[in-house]
Amino acid sequence: MAKNQPLPLLGGITPAQFLAEYWQKKPLLIKQAIANFAGLLSPEDLAGLACEDEVQARIVQQKGEKWSLKNGPFDDADFSQLPKKDWTLLVQSVNHYVPEATDLLKQFDFIPHARLDDLMVSYAPDGGGVGPHFDSYDVFLLQGQGKRLWRISEQTDLTLVDGAPLRILKNFDTSQEWLLEAGDMLYLPPQIAHWGIAVSTRNEEGDAEDCMTYSIGFRAPKNQELASEFLGFMQDKLAQEELKLTGMYQDADLALQNHPAEISEAMVKKVSENLQKIKWSDNYVAQFLGTYLSEPKADVIFDVNKKMTLRVFSEKVAKLGIALDLKSQMLFLNIGLNDNINIHFFMNGEGVIFENQSAEILKELADKRVINAKKIDDASLLQQLYDWYIAGYLSFDFI
Repeated sequence: MAKNQPLPLLGGITPAQFLAEYWQKKPLLIKQAIANFAGLLSPEDLAGLACEDEVQARIVQQKGEKWSLKNGPFDDADFSQLPKKDWTLLVQSVNHYVPEATDLLKQFDFIPHARLDDLMVSYAPDGGGVGPHFDSYDVFLLQGQGKRLWRISEQTDLTLVDGAPLRILKNFDTSQEWLLEAGDMLYLPPQIAHWGIAVSTRNEEGDAEDCMTYSIGFRAPKNQELASEFLGFMQDKLAQEELKLTGMYQDADLALQNHPAEISEAMVKKVSENLQKIKWSDNYVAQFLGTYLSEPKADVIFDVNKKMTLRVFSEKVAKLGIALDLKSQMLFLNIGLNDNINIHFFMNGEGVIFENQSAEILKELADKRVINAKKIDDASLLQQLYDWYIAGYLSFDFI
């Protein structure tokens, strides 16, 4: 994407300008970011998704000063018992189930794929929402049908509503507010207190139209989480003897101690010196990030393909191309080298290395989530694509 090309999605500013002036810094309201955006799903479609076992969904309801939360999967009875207002349905990772979501998310390619979390879609009748709160991640809030009133606050008061199932702010102090209509979008950086309230409207035919909002969220792992996961990664490297930490603890210079139960300063020093031999380089950090950032969430399950032979697969790729499965995350990086050689690719937490033209083909797959029809001459690349297809990571359905 050209950094100097203004985007209607960003209100006519360039991606470079957005990153420099707004990303993780301040909110941005964009009127008609996607003109007359009609959404990707009907309310009935979203409710249907929320009834599926593998889909993460929640219903948040407010009754006076009380809040309740119920997790899916749901059924028709759950929806029939809901009141006419003051509740919301939230469905996570809609991009894993709706092919059209891929095209929507591609419009945000000025943010690296490694930062993308998911597309969440919410439905709410009049007054519905999840209350005033903080988020720890960046989000673009794109309005589908209906309207939503967004309020933000510069407050530092973190007092929460007692007993609420969500982290709802007790003393929200509105500093700005906007009413978003279909196609409008609000970008919010982390830690900006906000409160979205559904506003029911009537369409041109006079029919009631409730609120649907599309939240494009970008993950921001906690530094503590990164450190913990990285140490686990390094533990695996130790187990594989990649770090060459050999030998055993030795104390030929052991001296008599007054207290046999005491761990001596000498022992602490020896062990400390041995542990300091564990070194990590940028290469290890890069490998860790590729694995960690492409690892599927715990609830993601891929459908294994068993019937297609390698020969038939090769013929289909040559004729149709191949695409990432909607649930797949593919990233790549260049570790310690300057040219397009030995590029490390990470597919759903699994790392492989390719070079030259094969690497260019895989870059295309990672960037665009699809490669056009082409004959694969590299046998090792063809085998890798086939293995990924068998594992359910690739599909011919989303070309």
